[in-house]
Amino acid sequence: MTYETVASVDQAVAEALEGERRRQNETLSMIASENHVSEAVMEAQSSELTNNYAEGYPGERYYAGCEYADEVEQLAIDRAKELWGADHVNVQPHSGSQANMAVYLAMLDPGDKILSLDLTHGGHLSHGHPANFAGKTYEVEQYKVDEETGYIDYEGLAAKAESFDPDIIVSGYSAYPREVEWERIQKAADSADAYHLADIAHITGLVAADVHASPVGVADFVTGSTHKTIRAGRGGIVMCDDEYADAIDNAVFPGAQGGPAMHNIAGKAVGFGEALSEDFQAYAEQTIANAQALADRLQEHGFTLVSGGTDNHLLLVDLRPSHPDTTGKTVESALESVGVVLNANTVPGETRSAFDPSGIRIGTPGVTTRGFTESTCREVADLIARIVDDPEDEETLSAVATRVDELTDEYTLYE
Repeated sequence: MTYETVASVDQAVAEALEGERRRQNETLSMIASENHVSEAVMEAQSSELTNNYAEGYPGERYYAGCEYADEVEQLAIDRAKELWGADHVNVQPHSGSQANMAVYLAMLDPGDKILSLDLTHGGHLSHGHPANFAGKTYEVEQYKVDEETGYIDYEGLAAKAESFDPDIIVSGYSAYPREVEWERIQKAADSADAYHLADIAHITGLVAADVHASPVGVADFVTGSTHKTIRAGRGGIVMCDDEYADAIDNAVFPGAQGGPAMHNIAGKAVGFGEALSEDFQAYAEQTIANAQALADRLQEHGFTLVSGGTDNHLLLVDLRPSHPDTTGKTVESALESVGVVLNANTVPGETRSAFDPSGIRIGTPGVTTRGFTESTCREVADLIARIVDDPEDEETLSAVATRVDELTDEYTLYE
């Protein structure tokens, strides 16, 4: 057993951890927001820094005993600045959502206006969904993608900004397969005298590797997750110009959080260091190439993709044209049963419930970390198509499961 120390005090938790390790090793993670960090990142995240209470910032802590916490956090900050070219970086947010919360808290008052992308069109809960803190605290209106093209309706966004007069416009998305034109959104923000928050949670690694346009230096604030395409310690990040530095730092601590999770910040530091390597550049390029190969092959099988393809690490399949009686949840469940893990997802013009929508979202960060290339991803597309075409056929399910087992054995993950 890998978790022998845990097992000596808590067998039940150790068995669950072993099960999760085995699940990740034996399945293909194609959830666009998931990835596999290195053993070095995991080791850093399980370090003694988990015991350290380091309220405040490097050199300005409220407790003693923070000399090594300071060193680690400063490394994470400096490496983030090098990766993304930001003037100021806060690495303490516990998640991308809390990074967004910090920006709202720093720059908005309750009742102020947010303009963001509709959730069913690829937006995120923290951009103003009524069930989320942002939707409960601020007045929110939303722009959409063009349902014909699947691309952001930039003209509609600008018109909405003019009529709604928002205090902040949010760009960056959780289910948008195309490159974002940050300057066009900034122009709309300037016209409305609004701040511009670019949430790059999904594409942090792609932006760092310069394979996707960067909003740093364009938008007023850039937030993101640190565990998706960037493969660092789990959490969030806020980047901004120096003029907003104090407001952002005060909004993170003490505004939205107490003590930082220093063990996760250690993971961020290690992951950011890994992302500065040539190997990571090749990884980011391969991630996009894999997504495009997967998209092309699915289209050859007759599937309809939102926007007709992808520029990044994810693609959205609209099942309605090719499989009108099949829902995303049916596909998600059938694929999970054979070891391919992805998620059901809403699509523009959604006609079903968000709990059982009409599409699926597929990502390539995890399988690229395994070592998959375009040819492997084309084969995975073939396997997905077989399941979608006949999700209840036992012979098909068995054959695909066998091939997935062979692929996970060939492209190993954690020993």
